[in-house]
Amino acid sequence: LPQDPVDFEWNFWIEWGRERILWLLAGHLLVSQVSRLLVEKYKPWCLMVYGMAACWLLLGIKGFAVILVHAAISFAVAQFQLSLLTWLCSLILLSTLRIPAVEEAKRKWYDTENEYYLLLFTVSVRCLFCTSFSLEYCWHGPDQKSSHSFLWMLAYIFYYPTFHNGPLMNFDEFSKQMRRKEAFSLKTNLSILILGIIRIFFWWCLAELMIHLMYIHALYSSAPPLEAASYWALGGLALAQVLFFYVKYLVLYGVPALLLQMDGLKPPALPCCVSLMHSFTEMWRSFDVGLHRFLVRYIYVPMGGSQSSLLGTLFSTALTFAFVSYWHGGQSYLWYWAALNWLGVIVENGVKRILSISLIQDLI
Repeated sequence: LPQDPVDFEWNFWIEWGRERILWLLAGHLLVSQVSRLLVEKYKPWCLMVYGMAACWLLLGIKGFAVILVHAAISFAVAQFQLSLLTWLCSLILLSTLRIPAVEEAKRKWYDTENEYYLLLFTVSVRCLFCTSFSLEYCWHGPDQKSSHSFLWMLAYIFYYPTFHNGPLMNFDEFSKQMRRKEAFSLKTNLSILILGIIRIFFWWCLAELMIHLMYIHALYSSAPPLEAASYWALGGLALAQVLFFYVKYLVLYGVPALLLQMDGLKPPALPCCVSLMHSFTEMWRSFDVGLHRFLVRYIYVPMGGSQSSLLGTLFSTALTFAFVSYWHGGQSYLWYWAALNWLGVIVENGVKRILSISLIQDLI
């Protein structure tokens, strides 16, 4: 049966994966295992060099230079050790991705639109990694600066499994785990790899079946079928859409998560099945765990979080969702999406607070 071609993200990453990215990830795996076996002490630097070479090969010298310049600017601003200044720098760097003249100039670097989009997605994700490193640098004392050197920043930013699309891993977690010395067993790693490949292949087959049989995205892109459908059918389509999104990210995050395991790191948990969730809060906590940890550590808690007043909690939650919307592109539909999610989280937490009153509990 013909494939539903409307889901851009799936088609984009599968095409790049088949062409080059899977081969580069296999190269990373080889470098990682050899360095763990022979030069464990220099493993971060071996992987850094490989990640830089892979970036150069895939994005060209100009794309590589853009990421290097972003890292250098972020590191220079972090020297002032002011969190607000670091955030301002991060937002300005992120905003440069949406300046029409800059977009047009970058498009001219490449022969195809897909190559430009690969640079765009990669730089967007790298902005979060630069922000994580810079804020950790601001928060740590002079005695810990050696573990927050520019070399460590490059090792973190050019770590290839998470390079193009994540998952996001905060710098403090990455550096602690990368420094940790642990016994290396080629046999254990081989069994992890084989089981991981079987699982990912199963998820990929399931996703391919969905886009060859269900045509969810094609239906969504055409108004007449939606207008003709009953409310039950629309509900089924909505459920099918989020289920496909879940399976898609099992594949897109499953591959780098497997490589993280092979490198001796603990990856963020893979997305939890959306059919098991019944709340906005739980969805945000357990779907993209890496992004959730980033938002909580660098935005929600520093702005007061749940420990502040009611207005403070509302503000810190709103700021978190505003950043999510802006990072994803800042289009009007994303602001609506973020606002509705914010309302959902606020209503849920409000109901929880009401239900925690002893009088209400007695009535229940």
